[in-house]
Amino acid sequence: MEMNIELNTHSIPPVVDDTDRRLLAVVAKGLPLAPRPFAEVAARLGLDEAEVIARFAHLKQSGVLRRFGVVVRHHELGYGANAMVVWDVPDDQVRALGRCLAGFDFITLCYQRPRRLPQWRYNLYCMIHGKSREEVLSNLEWMVNRCGLQSLPHEVLFSRRRFKQCGARYHAENKEDAHAASG
Repeated sequence: MEMNIELNTHSIPPVVDDTDRRLLAVVAKGLPLAPRPFAEVAARLGLDEAEVIARFAHLKQSGVLRRFGVVVRHHELGYGANAMVVWDVPDDQVRALGRCLAGFDFITLCYQRPRRLPQWRYNLYCMIHGKSREEVLSNLEWMVNRCGLQSLPHEVLFSRRRFKQCGARYHAENKEDAHAASG
């Protein structure tokens, strides 16, 4: 199972010991796809499951981890079409419209980016996944009507090919990390 782990970037770093580093290195490419993934991680590190869970809780509480999430591989689940929809939204409406878009189950990403005028006028982005292009376009039409987006310029950019689909990586692959991961 792929994971997306976001690390804290505050100026005062929390204390992270060698075991925490080994733990983060082991899960950097995802949790094992198993009924008790933390138990498997614990076994790889010579720890018990409760300690692994407690360490993740501490890393989250101390701000080392901001988020612990799953990266879903949509194609493997039967979602064969996806499109990034880019919107030219008045800056004072981005927050409200972003919340509206993010509320739909078929939206997996929704975020604001700065415009790059004059070449790129779009400032709000959302990713729609569906089983077919027709489903994506149908969901887009429903979303446009529901959020009142009919008058806003937008483009629908369907993906043609996947190059990478994983969470961010924060540990460099090295012998120590490979050793910790292999147990």
